[in-house]
Amino acid sequence: MGLFSELEVSLQTAYEVGLTEEEYNKVIEFLGRIPTYTELGVYGVMWSEHCSYKNSIKQLKTLPRSGGRLLVEAGAENAGLIDIGDGYAICFKIESHNHPSAIEPFQGAATGVGGILRDIFSMGARPIASLNSLRFGELNSDRTKYLLRGVVGGIGHYGNSFGVPTVAGEIYFDDCYFDNPLVNAMAVGIVKVGRTASATASGVGNPVFIVGSSTGRDGIHGASLLASREFDEETDNMRPTVQVGDPFAEKLLLEATLELIKSGSVVGVQDMGAAGICCSTSEMSARGAVGMFVDLDKVPLREPGMSAYEIMLSESQERMLFIIDKNKVEIAKDICKKWDVPITQIGVITDDGLLKVYRDGKQVCELNADSLVLGGGAPQNDLPASKPAYLDIVNNVNVDTLDLNIPFNEAFTKILTSSTIASKRWIFEQYDSQVRTNTVSIKGDAAVMRLKELPNKGIATCTDCNGRYVYLDPYKGAMIAVAEAARNVVCVGAEPLAITNCLNFGNPFDPEVYWTFKQAVGGMGDACRALNTPVTGGNVSFHNESRERAVFPTPTIGMLGLIEDLNKICSAGFKNENDTIYLLGNNRQELGGSEYIKLFYGDVVGKCPELYIDDEIKIQKVVLTGIRKGLIKNAHDCSEGGIAICLAEMSILSELNIACNINLPWELTPGILFGESQSRIIVCVNQNDEMRLEELCNKENVECFKIGKTHKVQFNINDKISFTVDELRNVYVQAIPSIMK
Repeated sequence: MGLFSELEVSLQTAYEVGLTEEEYNKVIEFLGRIPTYTELGVYGVMWSEHCSYKNSIKQLKTLPRSGGRLLVEAGAENAGLIDIGDGYAICFKIESHNHPSAIEPFQGAATGVGGILRDIFSMGARPIASLNSLRFGELNSDRTKYLLRGVVGGIGHYGNSFGVPTVAGEIYFDDCYFDNPLVNAMAVGIVKVGRTASATASGVGNPVFIVGSSTGRDGIHGASLLASREFDEETDNMRPTVQVGDPFAEKLLLEATLELIKSGSVVGVQDMGAAGICCSTSEMSARGAVGMFVDLDKVPLREPGMSAYEIMLSESQERMLFIIDKNKVEIAKDICKKWDVPITQIGVITDDGLLKVYRDGKQVCELNADSLVLGGGAPQNDLPASKPAYLDIVNNVNVDTLDLNIPFNEAFTKILTSSTIASKRWIFEQYDSQVRTNTVSIKGDAAVMRLKELPNKGIATCTDCNGRYVYLDPYKGAMIAVAEAARNVVCVGAEPLAITNCLNFGNPFDPEVYWTFKQAVGGMGDACRALNTPVTGGNVSFHNESRERAVFPTPTIGMLGLIEDLNKICSAGFKNENDTIYLLGNNRQELGGSEYIKLFYGDVVGKCPELYIDDEIKIQKVVLTGIRKGLIKNAHDCSEGGIAICLAEMSILSELNIACNINLPWELTPGILFGESQSRIIVCVNQNDEMRLEELCNKENVECFKIGKTHKVQFNINDKISFTVDELRNVYVQAIPSIMK
């Protein structure tokens, strides 16, 4: 039966589906003929940056993608897998849903959560935690408030309804994100080693099933166009490309999927996320070096009259593609019936390596599956790159010589109540952080989760990236993102194991943007190698810009840490009176890119803080050792806002209104109080343990400064900044709610 040419195809049609002239000619060369309209759509979506990483893969291959405790190499499966011992592994990944969230914030964010959860349980892991990393414009605009309400509402709705705790995250507010917010969603799951499923098709004659929801027109072109273009006057017309999620359907799909995998009936399984049926059929076939026959007439549809093109490219949610052992089909059907989850056979595995797709009894696709995917026929580009001209301008502003003349008390209060620094309680209280009762703490520098399968063992997770630093120095800023993420899990008593990343950048065809991307990937890779935290996988999100501006380069890091003994963890809030407070690390005066400069100079300028990776390794070793020995009682990473804000947060987080009396041993300057030098941690020890801490620091050659004592009620720094804990907590907690009203 010959191929059915639904619509006439031309170079203009190729442009419309996101292909370049060169790529269109390559498609013709692969096929030896003009593609059908459906075939062209499949190539358009599969060769999009979102699916093929065609403009980033050469750089991503330079990252440390194996080693350590990794059980699968980065990119080999739907998510990363880390061995935590005792026969268990942690599965985790982070991905972006930026463009959909800018168009339809509630559903964009909700389906971002749903998609990343499916990546976890399609591996056979039960999700135990959800995290996020968010970026918006300044909070003084109605648009930003609308986006923030919608995104937070969507995250809370999906996670709360599905039944996974949202335990950690971060949020920044900068003007560059006004048009294009960043919504990065991360999920974490646990699985027995050997009980995982692979996203690989195999076994000629094995049937192919769609399991889950029916297919509609929502999400068509989500990957090829919405995630692969800048925002312009036509963007709002792309609202139909945003998927619509159903968390209750996904909860049933989760339980059915885990039971199917456990039953031994599953040969392979992949989430139908970006590019829908196109992606799952072609990627699974290519991995297994097999072919697949697909009959689109069998696909359950929720809208009449859908074309082959629409069915293939639909990104309707809560669907999975399963390859089931042909001898165990009834087992699979019984499990799906038990969970009231639809299961429909749409195809069968073949031995010819071809993806053959039929609609209305006519063949609409005959494609070599390998030609569609990363590592096969998909393009791999190395784009022109040049150092951005803006760097010479912003880096040459000497922030140390700026005479901003802001009284310390006034500066402190304004920084503490700025949207980026202030309490995010208004946000996180909309999330259920305690469902499933695994959550130990969400009040430290990273979330701490118990693992019920492994008594007394736990994990710590966080997301981190200060895009301002990456803007000022892409290489160093990306290193800092990795180092700070590791530092945060160390501060709760966890050993950093591995990262996942979500790389958010502007248009890669702009040589200056691509240069920052290459530099950031290089910095991230070098930091990961130094800290022995390999990259398990993640996501690249390009085209994060509008006609007016590009976002700061924002390589978000999701970090996983392991806690061998949950009795030896640490919190950030002060616990006891008369404890001794130490600042560990080199206290350089570095205001470049700081919250202080942003607020009072009005721009992000100066030089990015230095990062000496050997110093970072030493301080993390000291703090982790101190916590495990029961020596360090409290630990808090000194980052945005500097020492003054770090100490204020430790007081605010105290459940007993314990504050501190601080006498810094340096002349007070904005750089001392509010500088954001890296590799610094403030810790508390019992006054009888001062010598033990100092000996530990001396042994590892870590600078150690005794700066004060904890005491009740009054927060004081060198008699220049003074408030009660209640005063601090009130302004800190109420800052964002007062703006949102």
